[in-house]
Amino acid sequence: MDEVKQLVLDIKNGNLKPIYFLMGEEPYYIDKISDFIEDNVLSEEERGFNQVVLYGRDVTIEDIVSNAKRYPMMAEYQVVIVKEAQDLSRTIEKLVSYVQHPQPTTILVINYKYKKIDKRKGLYKAINKAGVVFESKKLYENQVADWIRRVLSNKKYTITPKAAQMLVEFLGTDLGKINNELEKLQIVLPEGSQITPEAIEENIGISKDFNNFELRKAIGQKDVIKAYQIVKYFSENPKDNPIVVTISLLFSFFSQLLHFHGLHDKSPRSVSSALKINPYFVNEYITAARNYPMKKASAIVATLREFDVKSKGVGSNAVSQGDLLKELLVKIL
Repeated sequence: MDEVKQLVLDIKNGNLKPIYFLMGEEPYYIDKISDFIEDNVLSEEERGFNQVVLYGRDVTIEDIVSNAKRYPMMAEYQVVIVKEAQDLSRTIEKLVSYVQHPQPTTILVINYKYKKIDKRKGLYKAINKAGVVFESKKLYENQVADWIRRVLSNKKYTITPKAAQMLVEFLGTDLGKINNELEKLQIVLPEGSQITPEAIEENIGISKDFNNFELRKAIGQKDVIKAYQIVKYFSENPKDNPIVVTISLLFSFFSQLLHFHGLHDKSPRSVSSALKINPYFVNEYITAARNYPMKKASAIVATLREFDVKSKGVGSNAVSQGDLLKELLVKIL
């Protein structure tokens, strides 16, 4: 995020490079940087003649170079943006000859999503010398809640740990999807508000009581009644609560619980650091560790692997998602 801020600041200050190669698994920041260049380098009047957007599926490297070598009309720069450039992955190295001698009055932006170019080859080295290579890395699941907090803090909002976890569990690690939902919340909630589970339930439709976060908590506490209520809700709403997601999250929880059992220092700060979890959730692991000794937790991990295979249709074609989830809960509890 700091790298993105510095890039944007440099562009704002007129410290422009002839080439911006934006690549990596996480498209959110690639789009953000590209859109910022598209909206801010040229004035509205200049864009008509001096800004062109190309798409990788429709052009060749030669087309890109041809556009990049043009001179701007009545402006200091022209901007050439290539979206979905990963569609040119087989020929992208041919861009190296242009990069070695770029047109100084052209800002060439390459959006190369979900992939990376080979850092050992000539194109990467040439771009690194002449322009900017930005790699947008996918966040791990345990990093996304912190990302949500930072984004909201910049907009003068806060969010409770439970609310942030609900978003991560419902939307995964797709920052674009999460940001869209955060923007919806910012429309309905006044600046300075704290985003709560209730706000998320009311405005996004994620249940604050019947979700994977609450199921994990109920299982950790061995709250049998609450766990069965949630599983029943999941059984009645399978499209919104796919079993593969539930199993994945429970697998992660019990794997972390095994890690917890192996820690010498079980102080909250040490546990938070070792498991890479928010300190707010440490007590959940302490409680679960009392209820599930290492041997039991290890057996549950093995059971979850077995049910992960079953949930994907192997050996359980006639069993519904709801029945499979209920059977899993019996084996865990």
